[in-house]
Amino acid sequence: MTVRRDFEEPASGRPDLVIGREEPFTAAREQLGRGGSVLLHGPAGIGKSTVLRALAADYAEAARTVLRCSATESESHLPFLALADLLGLVLDQVSGKLPAAQRTALESALTGRGESTLQRDGLALRLAVLSALRALAAEGPVLVVADDVQWLDSASSELLGFAARRLGDTPVTMLCAVRTEGQEYDRHLRTAPPDTLAVRLGPLSRAQVSALLDHRGYTGLPRSTVRDIHRTSGGNPLFALELGRALAENPTPPRPGEPLPVPTSLRALVLSRLEILSGEARHTLLVASAGARPTLSLLHAAGRENAEAETARAAGLGLLMTEPEGSAVRFAHPLISAALYAEAPAHQRRAAHAALSTAASDPIERARHLALATTGTDPQVAARLAGAAMLARDRGAPSVAASLGLLAARHAPADSVPGPDERRLQAAEDAITAGEVDLARDIAREVLTRATVPAERVRAWMVVIEAAGQALGEVDAVFPQALADAGDDPRLLALVHYQLAWRALVVEGDFAEGREEAAHAAGLAARAGDRRTELLALAFQAQAETLMGHPDAPATIKRALKEPQDPQVACHHNGAGSTRFRWLLMSDQLPEARGTVTTLLREVRRRGMVESEVHFLRLLAETELRSGHCGRALDLARESLGLARDLGIGEVASAMLASLAEASGGSVDQALALAREAVRHAEEDGDQIYLSRALAALGYVRLVAGDAPGTVRSLRRVRELENGLGVTDPARGRWHGDLAEALVRVGAPAEAQDVIDVTREQALRLGRESVLAVLDRAEALVRAAGGDHDAAVARLTSAQDRLGKLGYGLEEARAAFELARLRARRGPGPTSYDEAARLMRRCRALPWLRQVDAAVVAGAVPDRRPAPADVRAALEGLASMERQVAALVMEGATNREIAGRLFISVKTVEATLTRVYRKLGIRSRVDIVRLAAGRHVT
Repeated sequence: MTVRRDFEEPASGRPDLVIGREEPFTAAREQLGRGGSVLLHGPAGIGKSTVLRALAADYAEAARTVLRCSATESESHLPFLALADLLGLVLDQVSGKLPAAQRTALESALTGRGESTLQRDGLALRLAVLSALRALAAEGPVLVVADDVQWLDSASSELLGFAARRLGDTPVTMLCAVRTEGQEYDRHLRTAPPDTLAVRLGPLSRAQVSALLDHRGYTGLPRSTVRDIHRTSGGNPLFALELGRALAENPTPPRPGEPLPVPTSLRALVLSRLEILSGEARHTLLVASAGARPTLSLLHAAGRENAEAETARAAGLGLLMTEPEGSAVRFAHPLISAALYAEAPAHQRRAAHAALSTAASDPIERARHLALATTGTDPQVAARLAGAAMLARDRGAPSVAASLGLLAARHAPADSVPGPDERRLQAAEDAITAGEVDLARDIAREVLTRATVPAERVRAWMVVIEAAGQALGEVDAVFPQALADAGDDPRLLALVHYQLAWRALVVEGDFAEGREEAAHAAGLAARAGDRRTELLALAFQAQAETLMGHPDAPATIKRALKEPQDPQVACHHNGAGSTRFRWLLMSDQLPEARGTVTTLLREVRRRGMVESEVHFLRLLAETELRSGHCGRALDLARESLGLARDLGIGEVASAMLASLAEASGGSVDQALALAREAVRHAEEDGDQIYLSRALAALGYVRLVAGDAPGTVRSLRRVRELENGLGVTDPARGRWHGDLAEALVRVGAPAEAQDVIDVTREQALRLGRESVLAVLDRAEALVRAAGGDHDAAVARLTSAQDRLGKLGYGLEEARAAFELARLRARRGPGPTSYDEAARLMRRCRALPWLRQVDAAVVAGAVPDRRPAPADVRAALEGLASMERQVAALVMEGATNREIAGRLFISVKTVEATLTRVYRKLGIRSRVDIVRLAAGRHVT
């Protein structure tokens, strides 16, 4: 595809913001930092110019001379034009340093005076360009920035390539960008030095497209629309921005089934070759663009008799992908299909859908095509669409069901049963299930503008409340209106009181009130025969009782699990299955908890219940973290957070859990940022429940970071909040041992003992064995602070053993670490941290392992002999990058943290450390610290 110059991304975009390009940007920066050259490549509009400008801005200050050129297709026939852009402004500076023949040839080529050509002055011109670059480099580093290298005139390209291949160690760096389709960039490397790094820029993810649209001012787009933009643009940032602009300028958003408004500029861009095709071939492509998964057999069934020849011709023009095997018809880019469809007149689109409504084999597709081929209302079409939506729902495609439901509402007559608004509300509920809360909220608000039937109004209010997520305070005014609409109908009142239970918990922070509201909702639903609402209310009641430490919790869980069950409620994140998981986790039944949540996660993925998927990913990560599988927990937590951010669902909870996982197995800096983010958002939402959880996470992260005073501040707030909430089960947040430990470290052992005593009483009453073991670990520190070392050692030894038997791997490792530190403090002599290090490595608890390494170094017996001369020389003789990495290791940084601070990849850090170990004759990171301290390495 050819991109006209007026489609370049505007220069006003911040050059330092390279959205979605962190990895290739870091690789390019690393290469430039070594003095190497970079070739950025990728398809039109993929963001090469943006990355090139950002990199050039970063490295322009380090260069004494910056030479720039940016070629265009219309000027590519003009010889020496790019060379004139590069060297024209410095010609006077270098001409006096060139031999006469070279100077004459170069001046003739750059100024147009004379008739210099490569054929006549080839050698002189080639040497002149090389000499000019060397002359400039003699006074300082030179950076050559060349955009759109594919349009360089052939003469300039040849001269640059000749010079680049002969620069050797001359400090000339080339930063180039070239448009390529696929991986065809090799021939453009001829213009760059031999060691040039080729960096491909690929498509953006949906979350990155969303961030890009927000950055450029196209905010407030529904997530379903952002999804369509991502799909249509193929992740191409230029195309996504043009589609976003068209939507922003269009006062009426497209209805379900309608294409995105493709601006004329993009239509012309991708359809310029369409005019070469015959009218019949263009119609065949239109039918293909209307189909969800077009194949040659589908086109034949739709009446396109010459489909093979017509699609082959389109593939030859680059409109379709060639398929060596199979009969699938694939457009070369999703935008081609969207533009082709948008360009066609409405009657031709309807004709294409009419043909496909009988040709398609899938009943969902047939119904969709029938709807798009039909104008006006038609009860039979509405009924077929409703049936297709039910089938999509059963297949685990609630997003498709929502789209089909809205089409059914459009075609349903006003007096039909069910009516248009009832079908819209079903579509809104499907959208909630699919995680498309913006779409659901918009549908519900539209229904409320005209609905008069109480059942429809209450149902719409429930969608509005569900769409608010944890920010229930923002829809506080909805509850009185919903109660008024419910009247005295027990079924409708049950729906409202169930949501009032959530409001009591989230907004008021009152577990007791939430429990009472849930029990009331369950009773109302039972009277009305609404088993679904009854099960949800019972699950809520059971969960509240579990967290409160209420004695009725087991009985309520049994009631919630009693048959008959609603299949969707059974696997819902607010259903009885989730409540049972929480009970198992808090009761130290880790294998059973893992099995339960794994089964739930599998089922919600099958059903397409995206919000529940976010929750269960997080709960599985929490289970793995409790079990001491920190690496696995970190992967799951990051996946949950990415999905939550992409959908705008459960972001506070996912950030909170991700902070715990990062502090245990990843980056402490990232953990702090995530915990603070979770606290900030919970406070903004007025969410008392997750505010306490987020503060508990922040306290833990600060403890790992060595900030005991900060830990005390955070966890004292948690204690106050949970006392106010009525939470009495210490297994809910498991922060009590961390608070006691931090209090000892800040010199408040009496307060630490008080925390331990109060919590132990609650844990004993509820049988929380792991909590009791952690409290014993903390109490050992209190005893040690009071000078009773023998009792401290005995408690730590017992706590470690019990935690290991219960399966709490990280807590077991922490007990082993405290035991080693306690023994080290008892007096001089060798102390072994091997057991703690082994357990930390088994858990992949990297931040904790770093603390073990630091303790080993701090407690090592000094070797009074000086380090051997060859070792001292090796320390001083490390390369610059090796010295930087070694210095950060001495500070205790992990490989991931080193990579972030030096803007290099983790693999590069690992390779650099391997070289450091080899040069110094050592085996580990600890040995680096020992050598730096002048200690003996065994």
